[in-house]
Amino acid sequence: MKIVGIDVFSYEVGYAHGTYVMSGDRSASTEDGIVVRIRTDEGIDGWGEITTLGKVYLPTFPEGIRTALKDLASALIGVDPTNIGKVNRIMNATLMGQEFAKSPIDIACWDILGKSLNRPISALIGGVINERFPIYEAVPLGSPESMAEFIKERRAAGINRFQLKVGNNPFDDIARTRASVEAGDAQTVIVADSNGGWSLAAAKLAIQGMAGLPVYVEQPCRSTIDCILAHRGSALPLVLDESIVNHDEVYRAKYEANAVSVNLKFGKLGGLTNVVKARDLLQELNMAVSVEDMWGGDIITAATSHVAATTRPESLLMTPFFNDWTDGHLAGYQPRSENGHGSAPKGAGLGIEVDLGRLGKPQFTIGA
Repeated sequence: MKIVGIDVFSYEVGYAHGTYVMSGDRSASTEDGIVVRIRTDEGIDGWGEITTLGKVYLPTFPEGIRTALKDLASALIGVDPTNIGKVNRIMNATLMGQEFAKSPIDIACWDILGKSLNRPISALIGGVINERFPIYEAVPLGSPESMAEFIKERRAAGINRFQLKVGNNPFDDIARTRASVEAGDAQTVIVADSNGGWSLAAAKLAIQGMAGLPVYVEQPCRSTIDCILAHRGSALPLVLDESIVNHDEVYRAKYEANAVSVNLKFGKLGGLTNVVKARDLLQELNMAVSVEDMWGGDIITAATSHVAATTRPESLLMTPFFNDWTDGHLAGYQPRSENGHGSAPKGAGLGIEVDLGRLGKPQFTIGA
């Protein structure tokens, strides 16, 4: 099998709850989604997605990803997409870094591999051991009352795991977290996520003020070293995310930061291949697994679901169905969550059928 063409599409991904608000006045109602289709000489297509969360969340932006995709796609014409190790070697030899652009290509190659074998991706990355897993939703940063109300509404829909957006004034964030805890019950899982928004001083104040609350704290500061310093002396379980960008840093997260979990993102790590490796590393280190991406719709939700379904149930901390958060329904709103839980599609590859009519014409095509 050979790659004969790679199409890159753009689509608008809207937030289902109005405006998504994070620390540092970062907000979005829509995002610029990028979809990649890899076409082969055997008529099998593979799909991948990368949708950024603005331009100042992680060090990437849509225009840069598209530019990198042109170089990567040109280097992959004629390559066997089912030889995923070789695909990644070629991408790494073409561009240093640029993991965000490599991610949708890697995902699309896994989709093709699964379709060529008539097996779901989950069967190729360990097998399903988590048939039905709990999913989380992010609570946009707002007043304590509005965040508590969001939790009450989503709990009524079956969601009972939440990632609170905090990271502004630490005293306000303490009040937001306390109100959110009170809106849940003994089984509610709450992660207070600053997205690196606190200064070192603010993080120390916030973490001290949350002492005794049944919550995790995620990425209090931008850098790992500041997270270590901010968390020092705290009994709250720490999750790291934005500052962990490779497998070596997973060890640092555990042995230097005393983190209990790392939030794995497809874009940060360059696709499904490295997410699965990092997932397995976290499990072997007896750490909790959180897996997602920055944003997106049905395609990235399907990829995420296959990883979550093959993660040990006792290890899985947080995973979302982004297509519940957004209107990015390019595959008929599949996979679909039910009562706060998700499962992986059983069809070949990603297990979804992308509707080309929702995408329109490609922004550009490399190859035939």
